[in-house]
Amino acid sequence: MKNIHIGSLIKKRVDELEIDTSRILAFFKSYTESEIKKQYKSQSIKTDDLLKWSKLLEYDFFRIYTQHIILFAPIGKDPAKKTSSIKSSALPNYRKNVYTKEIIDFVLDLYVNEKKKIQEISNEYNIPKNTIHNWIKKYLPEN
Repeated sequence: MKNIHIGSLIKKRVDELEIDTSRILAFFKSYTESEIKKQYKSQSIKTDDLLKWSKLLEYDFFRIYTQHIILFAPIGKDPAKKTSSIKSSALPNYRKNVYTKEIIDFVLDLYVNEKKKIQEISNEYNIPKNTIHNWIKKYLPEN
């Protein structure tokens, strides 16, 4: 999750679904087969192309980046402590602490396989220890 190579993830999904190249070319219309192969090898692609891939492959590739932000972005200042002199953004405000099932599974895997202790997970990924304990109680009932 730390290093994202979106092209290889797209290729993996194409292979899983066994989608024929002709269908991909028909969907992307102005692309050639070599341009599609170039995207498979690319670490990053344009967002409008990523949106098309997400639709074609019925998979939210943007979620990979969202999960990366949740796990690896530095903690910002508390919005409640902002002074009135700071302008508010016209962009939508999304909560950072909405954890997906994949993130919960990732954290629990670190804990169960003894790769990291709760304190280490909390420190590295900025997830409150109480939240991790709640996940353990909820998803690992034998503990």
